Amino acid sequence: MKGEGLLWWILLLPLAAAGGITLTSLRQPRRSAALSIGAAVGSFLLTVIFWGINGWTAGTVSVPWWSAGSWSVTFDLRVDPLSLVMLLVVTGVGSLIHIYSPGYMRGDGGFARYFACLSLFMFSMLGIVLAGNFLQMFVFWELVGVSSYLLIGHWFERPSAADAARKAFLTNRLGDLGFLAGILMVYGLAGTMDFGRLEARWPGMVSELGTVATVAGLLVFCGVVGKSAQVPLHVWLPDAMEGPTPVSALIHAATMVAAGVYLLCRVFFLFTPDALAVVAWTGGLTALVAALIAVQQNDIKRILAYSTLSQLGYMVMGVGLQAPAAGMFHLVTHAFFKALLFLGAGSVIVALHHEQDIWRMGGLRRRLPVTFWTFVVGTLALAGVWPMSGFYSKDSLLAAAWEHELPLFVLSVGVAGLTSFYMFRLVCVAFGGEARTEAAGHATEPGQAMLWPLRILAVLSIVGGVTGIQSVLQGVLPGLEGAGSGTWWDRLWEPFRHAPVPALGGLLAMAAGAVLAWKWYAGASEDPVAERWPRLARWLRHRLYFDELYEATVIGLHEAWAMFLAGVERWVLQGFCVGLLRGSADVLGQTLRLMQSGSLQTYALVFAAGLAVVLWWWLGG
Repeated sequence: MKGEGLLWWILLLPLAAAGGITLTSLRQPRRSAALSIGAAVGSFLLTVIFWGINGWTAGTVSVPWWSAGSWSVTFDLRVDPLSLVMLLVVTGVGSLIHIYSPGYMRGDGGFARYFACLSLFMFSMLGIVLAGNFLQMFVFWELVGVSSYLLIGHWFERPSAADAARKAFLTNRLGDLGFLAGILMVYGLAGTMDFGRLEARWPGMVSELGTVATVAGLLVFCGVVGKSAQVPLHVWLPDAMEGPTPVSALIHAATMVAAGVYLLCRVFFLFTPDALAVVAWTGGLTALVAALIAVQQNDIKRILAYSTLSQLGYMVMGVGLQAPAAGMFHLVTHAFFKALLFLGAGSVIVALHHEQDIWRMGGLRRRLPVTFWTFVVGTLALAGVWPMSGFYSKDSLLAAAWEHELPLFVLSVGVAGLTSFYMFRLVCVAFGGEARTEAAGHATEPGQAMLWPLRILAVLSIVGGVTGIQSVLQGVLPGLEGAGSGTWWDRLWEPFRHAPVPALGGLLAMAAGAVLAWKWYAGASEDPVAERWPRLARWLRHRLYFDELYEATVIGLHEAWAMFLAGVERWVLQGFCVGLLRGSADVLGQTLRLMQSGSLQTYALVFAAGLAVVLWWWLGG
């Protein structure tokens, strides 16, 4: 494999930028932005160069890491079509978000700190993509968690942001505990953490291991449930919108939350049919729950956050349906249009002086034409309108469900209709009608530095489904057999020839959702759903009361247990055990203190008495 040194530069450039900003540029905003943007763009260009040199060939670069006795660990950079596709997505979309960020963060007191944390996150995410073994993957997995904690809590002086960062960190630790247990279990069974060796050994061990292999796979899946925010650990992602909007675009739409799906595809060989069934239904349930909740959210970023949850559920479901290539395909297209939607939301928020309630917007299609049209492109792609990129990737998932699990197909079509409904609701309320506030009536487009990333992502959202990425992914993963082949014109119509029922079913669901949203929300001043079905609207607006349920059960039990242990420590350990020792020592000390009278006559008397006792004992013996 040629150009191996480029891989180290791709990985380490963002780390160098984070270190350089922290050590030299925390009080130089422009320099910090230049270092961070330069590192992100540099990693992207080097990735393109590496791809141009090697194409889609696979290889591994290994260097000794550390050893303990007979056990040694290598630091492996693994490159194959799967990791190279992910590298292009992370560095490409990440570069556009970096370029967008200075305009959004202008005047922020933590400007340089923001870019340092952003570069640290890029380094951590690239480490996950290039990891060649489980140990290395877990180290970078945790670094991503730390980076996201810092970025979500960027405005830590706001209690809501600090709480959201803490919630994200702790919730992910729950999933990571299972992930770590799964890694140790796999290592104990197979004797290696290297992905290449595991792929060669594990399939032959499954029949012998039986249920144990299923448990090992599900424990690894726990890490995915946390990082990719699947039910029941999905509650952290919507609150993570407290961070800056470019953070939402990078971490919670295009890269970090997609790390779980990437992990599933990387170690797909670990999962038994029983484990895959659990994975599929977890993803399907997440997609449905998140889509329902999104229907009644009014914060523009929270709508997109629940949309991300729903689409992640689609991807996880695809992997569980033995179509990991379809899940990865949707990951790639989703990165384009969801980053576009989040950055478009950021432009709206800046133009309206950080207003996020869609019912305090309106009329923005005239005030923000570039933002509006690019946002519409992202909406069409997310809703699955032909021939947008989202149509092709979502169709591949619907086709997998149609082939393997009919109930999940019905669920997926329903989610497609809900997705179309809440996204066109967002467009109608925020951009349609007349301005509802003075800020909306006087909104102006942000600078070109914020608009050009929108334009580029809009183009990718249009053409991303027919670029032939399917043929690359089907070379390393199952689930897209026969897709993406032929000419550009053939790829354009391929879904209707390959699986006409899923393609037409998805389009009909999309059309139904769009028509219903237009009928109810075009020109509306209040939410008609809340007027017609107030109880349903209240449940959805309160996110099906998941947070309240956890507050009353898990958190309440945790606090009760903590109070019990605090009582044991205070009254049993400190009060009785330590108190008994302390009291005994005090009594002994007081007794001995009585013997220290300071009188020489007393000391002489005691000495004589002692000497007499010793002589009596000795003479008597």
